[in-house]
Amino acid sequence: MLENRSSPRPSVIPVLAYAGVREAAEWLCRAFGFRERLRIGEHRVQLVYGDGALIVTELGDIETRPAAHSVHVRVEDAERHHEMAARSGAHILSPPTDYPYGERQYSAEDPGGHRWTFSQSIADVDPASWGGTPVELE
Repeated sequence: MLENRSSPRPSVIPVLAYAGVREAAEWLCRAFGFRERLRIGEHRVQLVYGDGALIVTELGDIETRPAAHSVHVRVEDAERHHEMAARSGAHILSPPTDYPYGERQYSAEDPGGHRWTFSQSIADVDPASWGGTPVELE
């Protein structure tokens, strides 16, 4: 799998939404020992713990609120994975799309209403080039 500085390395990454992203990330670091990896504006923070990762994202208002949690999965081929999911009856929320941070992603919902984002690294992109703020890890 292609490495991308804009994406955490683990294959499966939980995504948790909070009303206060920065405060939640700071609390998770202080209370549970996570470390910040990357800040993305005020709406998203990538955290790491050992060889795992967690994405903290903005909860939003009642009209635009995403699911309170979802799962981010890194895959080798987003197009092929999307086709398999669609054939199997997954409710596709967004088709495979290329993003400036070097990822091709699509989103789907499973029969239980859980949201999933499948992401293929298509380029190694410096987070600073699209507005991410890398945090130096010790």
